[in-house]
Amino acid sequence: MTDSPLRLLLDFDARSQRDQDQPPAFLHRRDRKFALTCAEQGQAPNARRWLEHVARLSGPGSIASAGQKTLRLWRRINTSFAFGGAVFGCLTMLGLLFYEGGQRINITVILAFVALQLFLALFTTAQSLAGWQPWRWLLRRLASERNSETTSRLQPMLMARAAHLGGISFAVTGVLTLLLMVVVQDLAFGWSTTLDTGASGYHQLLTTLAAPWAALWPTAVPDLALVEATRFFRAEAGAGIDTIAPERWGHWWPFVTMLWICWVLVPRLLLTLVSAMLLRRKARQLLANHPGMHALLYRMETPTLDTGNHHNDAADLPDTDTHTSLQPLPDSNLLLCWAGAGEPELPQTLIGEHTRLFRAGGRASLADDQAAQADIANQLAASPEPAVVVITRGWEPPTGELEDFLASARELWPTGTQVALVPLPLHLPLDTERDPEPHQLNQWLRFAERLGTGFASVSVPRLHWRDPHAELLPEPGFEPGTESRKLP
Repeated sequence: MTDSPLRLLLDFDARSQRDQDQPPAFLHRRDRKFALTCAEQGQAPNARRWLEHVARLSGPGSIASAGQKTLRLWRRINTSFAFGGAVFGCLTMLGLLFYEGGQRINITVILAFVALQLFLALFTTAQSLAGWQPWRWLLRRLASERNSETTSRLQPMLMARAAHLGGISFAVTGVLTLLLMVVVQDLAFGWSTTLDTGASGYHQLLTTLAAPWAALWPTAVPDLALVEATRFFRAEAGAGIDTIAPERWGHWWPFVTMLWICWVLVPRLLLTLVSAMLLRRKARQLLANHPGMHALLYRMETPTLDTGNHHNDAADLPDTDTHTSLQPLPDSNLLLCWAGAGEPELPQTLIGEHTRLFRAGGRASLADDQAAQADIANQLAASPEPAVVVITRGWEPPTGELEDFLASARELWPTGTQVALVPLPLHLPLDTERDPEPHQLNQWLRFAERLGTGFASVSVPRLHWRDPHAELLPEPGFEPGTESRKLP
C-alpha cells in the first residue's frame, strides 16, 4: 500500500497543501536542488522520490499525515461495510430459506432476489463511473476534517469499492448460511408464479442461468422432470396432494448454491477488481494533473537565480540624474498655461506688457486645445525666432497628455520652434525666495530629454536657484534680471 497510486496521490496532495505556507523562493531552491541531485545520480525525478526527499529534509514525523488519515478513514468504512454485509447476508438467507413445513421454498423468489443483487452490483459500478455520491451524507459525518478537492474526486470510486466489499461479505455469508441450512434442515424447494408460465419455459430459463457451471457440475442443473414435478400451487400446499417423492423437493439446493455463487458472489468479485483498477487509474490521472505537480515540474526544470544581495536595499534609490541641463528662458511673449498651472496668479517675472496668455489641458476640451495650438501657430508665423513658454505644475509629474499635445503642436508650429517648460513650485506666493525641489525639476528634465533635443528645454524664472547636478554660476555677459541659468 505504501507505493500504491492512491497512497502516493494522497501523500502528494497533503504535502502540496502544506507547501502553500512556504515562501516560493524556498520551494524553488529546494525542488531545483532535488532535480539536480537526481540528475547526478542518474535517476528520473518522480513524486515518490520527491516525497522521500522532502521527508528526509523535514526530519522524522513530518510525512504528510493527511493521506494516512484518509486511508484510515476508508479502512474503517470498508470494515463497516464488510461487517454489515456479513450480517445482512446471513439474515437474508435465513429469510429466503424460511420453511415451516406447510409450504415450499419458492425458487422464483430466490431468482428475483439474485437479479436484484446483480442489478445493485452493476448500479454501484455505474454510479462510481458517473461520479455520483449517494453516500455523501455518511462521509460528512465520518470525516473529521474537510476533504480537499482531490479527495472529493476520489470519493465515488472509494465508495464503490467499499460497497462491493460489503457485497462480497453479503454473498459469502449467504452461501455459507445456505450450506449450513442444507445440513441441519430438510429443505423443500419448489417453484410457483401467478403468471401462466409452463414448465418448459421455466426450465429453459433455469438452463440459461445454469450455463456457467453446467459443464463443471451437471447435477446442479435441474432437469425438466424436476421442474414439472416440483411446481406447486398455494391451494394445494396444505392439501397433501404430492405426486413426487418427498426427497425430490430437496434436489434444488445444488442449483440454488451455484446460482448464488455465480450470479451474486462472482460478479461482486469481478466488479471489485474493476473498481480497484479504475481507482488506481483515477489516482494516476489526478496525480499527473494535480496543480501541485505542475508547479513542482516547473520548479524542478527552471534554474534558480541567486543575486547574493542579502542586505536590505529599501534605501537604495535608482539613479534619477539626467544629461539634460537647465536652459535660458527664451525671449517670448507667448505663454501657455497647461492643466490649470499659474492659477490663481503667475509670477511677475513671466508677465510682460505684450504677453499673450493661452490655456490648454486639464479641464479644457480637445477643441480648446486645438484652438490654442492654432492661435499660437498664427503668432509664431510672424516671429523670426519662434518660442513658446509652457507653464506647468512642477510638483506634478509630466503626463502623456502633455506629451501628445506637444507632439501634435510640433507638427503644426513652425520648424525650429523652441518650447521652454517652466515648472512652478507648489508653495505660494511665487515671488518669495524659495527654491524649487531638485527631484521635481529632474522629472521635467527627463521629460524634455524624451521630447527631443532642440525642441524642448526646462527653465526657471529665478537667478538664485541651485541646479540639482552642479553649482550654477552666472554666465559671462549674463545680465541681472534675466530668468535663465545654464550649467557651467
